[in-house]
Amino acid sequence: MKIVTIVGARPQFIKAAAVSRRINERGNVSEVLVHTGQHFDVNMSDVFFDELDIRKPDHCLGVGGGTHGQNTGRMLEAIEQVLLAEKPDWVLVYGDTDSTLAGALAAAKLHVPLAHVEAGLRSYNRRMPEEVNRVLTDHVSNLLLVPTDTAIYNLASEGINGSKVCLTGDVMYDAMLYYKPRYRKPENIPGLTHGFVLSTIHRAENTDDLARLSGIIQILNEISKQQSVILPIHPRTANAIRRLSDTKSLDSISIIDPVGYLEMNWLLENCSLVITDSGGLQKEAFFHRKPCITLRDETEWVELVNAGYNLLVSPFAVDIHKIFAMASGIHIPQGHTIYGKGDAGVIIVDHLSNYQE
Repeated sequence: MKIVTIVGARPQFIKAAAVSRRINERGNVSEVLVHTGQHFDVNMSDVFFDELDIRKPDHCLGVGGGTHGQNTGRMLEAIEQVLLAEKPDWVLVYGDTDSTLAGALAAAKLHVPLAHVEAGLRSYNRRMPEEVNRVLTDHVSNLLLVPTDTAIYNLASEGINGSKVCLTGDVMYDAMLYYKPRYRKPENIPGLTHGFVLSTIHRAENTDDLARLSGIIQILNEISKQQSVILPIHPRTANAIRRLSDTKSLDSISIIDPVGYLEMNWLLENCSLVITDSGGLQKEAFFHRKPCITLRDETEWVELVNAGYNLLVSPFAVDIHKIFAMASGIHIPQGHTIYGKGDAGVIIVDHLSNYQE
């Protein structure tokens, strides 16, 4: 069996690596890794692949830097050529990027069986390009590999059910367990120990709206009066902050350069609380048993909100001191598993190997 895996961003490489390791354990399964180039990242050097034990792509398409429509169209054309040459038994896509959608469309139009990892996630906000990508990908997939019971419910409500929907757990939990012995402290904050608040802000809905961004900065500034706040800053956020009229409120926040996966997990392991607008970091906070405040109007990971581990907060008209006190009092039991047992990669390869229409 030959699998063509399509990825386009650093997080997708880490997710795919959890499955690739399991593919390599099977003597009758081979994998071809395709990098669309959607997110050109200077940190994706040889060191990135070597320190994370991630195989380098077999095909680098070099598509990126355009609009959503430009990227998806050019990726679709390039991926189609790869699939025609490789003739795989499966195409495997991850998450909700333009690369995900392009890979899904290419496979569907060539009638190559398509499997979607992280299927069934919904924010129910169609203004998010990620929501459009994940919905369309789910509806053309032959096999939907879902991380949670909530995702199964979401798909069933859209008429997708039966044997093509498979509960696997979350591949990011696999990754967290695998890399745990390698976590390392970021070099650019030498005095840091533990007990700080870790924050990341990067979503366009927060950075492109200066009033909303100003509200978030004010929230972080208020919290920093009680506890140190570490903010690894995304380039989009840094550019947006420069447009704010009042940047003095940033003085009490420890802003650092972006960090890699191993450093971010060290920060997660040693912080006391997470404040973010990232989808992935909401889950990773839970993996590390840390409460989370999510500065968005909705989230794909509603099971964390329902369990009381994640507080969904709009940056406007919020009593942040009350929210911060509530979040600080959250305790997440060590034994509580929402996202599987860390064997999602094994389950995914089993389903691919045993699939029958």
